[in-house]
Amino acid sequence: MKLVTVTQMRSIEKEADAKGVSYAALMENAGRGFAEIVHVLGQENGWDEVTALVGSGNNGGDALVALEWLAQAGWRTHAYLVNRKKDDELIARYLSAGGELYEAAVDDNDETLNAFLNESDVLVDGLLGTGIKLPLKKEAAQVLEKTNLILSQMEVPAFVVAVDCPSGVDCDTGEVADETIPADLTITMAAVKQGLLKLPAFEFVGELQVADIGLPEKLDAWDAIRTEAADWDMVSALLPERMPASHKGTFGTAFVVAGSSSYTGAALLAGSAAYRVGTGLVTMAVPEPLHTALAGHIPEATWVLLPHENGFISDHAADNVLQNLQVFPPPSSAAWAVLQNLERATAFLIGPGLGDKLSTQKFVEDLIPAIKIPVIVDADGLRHLSQIVDWHKKLFAPAVLTPHPGEMAVLTGLSKDEIQFRREEIAIKFAIDWGHVVVLKGAFTVIASPDGRSTIIPVATPALARAGTGDALAGLIVGLRAQGLDAYAAAVGQLRQAYSVAFEEMAAIRRELAQAKIPFVIEHISDIVESNGKVVIMAHHREVVDALQNHFGLAAVKLYGGMSDVEKENSVTRFQNDPTCKIFVGSIRAAGVGITLTAASKVVFAELDWTPANMMQAEDRCHRIGQTESVLVQHLVFDGSLDARMAEILVEKMEVIGAALDETDL
Repeated sequence: MKLVTVTQMRSIEKEADAKGVSYAALMENAGRGFAEIVHVLGQENGWDEVTALVGSGNNGGDALVALEWLAQAGWRTHAYLVNRKKDDELIARYLSAGGELYEAAVDDNDETLNAFLNESDVLVDGLLGTGIKLPLKKEAAQVLEKTNLILSQMEVPAFVVAVDCPSGVDCDTGEVADETIPADLTITMAAVKQGLLKLPAFEFVGELQVADIGLPEKLDAWDAIRTEAADWDMVSALLPERMPASHKGTFGTAFVVAGSSSYTGAALLAGSAAYRVGTGLVTMAVPEPLHTALAGHIPEATWVLLPHENGFISDHAADNVLQNLQVFPPPSSAAWAVLQNLERATAFLIGPGLGDKLSTQKFVEDLIPAIKIPVIVDADGLRHLSQIVDWHKKLFAPAVLTPHPGEMAVLTGLSKDEIQFRREEIAIKFAIDWGHVVVLKGAFTVIASPDGRSTIIPVATPALARAGTGDALAGLIVGLRAQGLDAYAAAVGQLRQAYSVAFEEMAAIRRELAQAKIPFVIEHISDIVESNGKVVIMAHHREVVDALQNHFGLAAVKLYGGMSDVEKENSVTRFQNDPTCKIFVGSIRAAGVGITLTAASKVVFAELDWTPANMMQAEDRCHRIGQTESVLVQHLVFDGSLDARMAEILVEKMEVIGAALDETDL
């Protein structure tokens, strides 16, 4: 996906118009593409009614075209006009298709807006466009503010889809107006606007999709765009093909120089990641004392044991490395131990967990000029590299450098604040200046090539905010380089693997934690049932739901996403009406909407959900008409576990939501 500024997008549209694809045709294509995506969502979810906030600009025009198309497809549609003239040709077409229309200016007490939203499955945000300036004008701000308030009061709020960008987002800077409606999905036109991949805007975008607007095949302004936002299709196309007749030698050998007595795990993570990404062979060069601790965890690796000083690579270790590369310096150094073992290596990683000892600095200085295969430098390796005069000229080019902002500051002499403020610009500049690929890590990682290309990874997640993720990333890159990918492709390709690994790891931790909690949950629930009657249990994992229901047998019913509507109804009915049925066990999301569980006044969350609204919806099953008691809600959390961190995040999110609602009320 191309990543563009607002000015660049206008140039693209202007050139398209000059080449015969008019602005009107672009709008027609945009609206139809938008509508097709919404229609598919409707078919998947049983939605058939939509309201659109329609402003005076092009996004409002796109929304009207989309509404016309949806009306023709059988949807009931409502257009809520804000500062848009009713004599618009698009409005006439929309009304002819059977759409309903109302003007915000004559909506006393917002009654019509309230009615539209409460009837609709989907809200289309087409109020403001990409060229807005903050702060917002009064009328637009008021409509957005009122819409937010109405949505917050709905039991099941409409699914919000933004046209091109959420109204109130500056699509260049990523700044966001206070009144902006958070989108569940943003359908951007032709290319991703760069501000959508910046904070705080990214938190308002939701899922991001690109709609085709029918641009001509050959546009100079389009071809001039050298920055992309990575998507799965793009990344997948870069990954090496794996043929059935392959063998371990087919997929290269990654040579990893890493670790110290202070950072044993860095070597493990880097080496494991290299194997995880499909490398045929991995050679680990580590300080000798680390071998015993690590070998059992990577049994398939071969090992080069380096001279050390108290567990840190010594200045003599370069000999060990250089000998493996068939470069033969004096055999007294640690570099020799590395080089003599590099004969079969196809990519070389140095840096994870090396530490900052002067002896290790000398090792790096000796080693770097001798490496003549693809190189990746990470972590402490970058800090040692920065001490070498003209280091970028001594690295086998193009190398891949993987700094976080602090390491980038050491390499460039710039402040971390400046680097963070101009991430893409700085990454590209130094990639060109140095002649190496720069992977500037952090929220929205920037991958910059010496030829001026760059890729932004559209991910900002706390899942990667933990020690060791950088080591894993470096291991993934060296693994892909070892398999023959060029430096830029390997750097881009590793992100898919990296994020998959991170999320898979978190999911596995959540599952293991949930299973470990089951006996404690059973004990707690038994006490409640014995003294207080009926109780509702909410969980995340199916196996937890099943385990709890199985334990309590006929005294319990369950509800999860894979059940039929009849089965769900039977479970609810029995719990509500059968005095022998004491326990309702439900999945947080499947049992969190559309049912009433007032037979219980106790709600126990055996697990948590990342989204506060899902938790609130679930506990509200007992807060229904017919409830005669105060409802007690409990969350079972293991101290110091992932649950505890999730609980902290949920509290933070609720505080933000509460503050926003308070401001709205004022």
